[in-house]
Amino acid sequence: MTNLLKGVNLYLIGMMGVGKTTVGKLLAQEIGYRFVDTDEIIVKAAGKSINEIFTENGEDDFRQLESDVLAQVCAYTKLIVATGGGIVMQQQNWGYLHHGLVVWLDVPIQIILERLAEDNTRPLLQNADPHGKLSLLLEQRQHKYSQADLHITITADETPAEIATRILTTIPSILKKQ
Repeated sequence: MTNLLKGVNLYLIGMMGVGKTTVGKLLAQEIGYRFVDTDEIIVKAAGKSINEIFTENGEDDFRQLESDVLAQVCAYTKLIVATGGGIVMQQQNWGYLHHGLVVWLDVPIQIILERLAEDNTRPLLQNADPHGKLSLLLEQRQHKYSQADLHITITADETPAEIATRILTTIPSILKKQ
């Protein structure tokens, strides 16, 4: 498994709460890569939470930080990268993502809402109608997510380990096509 991706980075994209960080850490362990989460890097670099960045600087500033971090990350190899849910909306980010293999973790909105019910760290969900907001975000992002090299549709009963295994067993067929 260690040479599965031949050093190429793997980028996990998808809505908030789909498990990019959890699955990413498992994938990194499995193939001997390092794991990075672009949101964690942004928080460290800015010295404040994502909520604070959104509140104090606005979403545009956050998206710029996100692009800057992605540009730096793609200079490295052997990384599994969990990205922010909206990273796909900036066209320039696709230039960075296409340096590696892009995997879309696709989870039904109802499952995401259940997962995030107790999570108040998501600025875009600080909303009277979280279901409506998530539906709108998914509608705006779906055509971008669909540009991924690999589309993994996740069910409610699948464990992160099962998802990671499914990604790893599917990668060889994707690499042959490229």
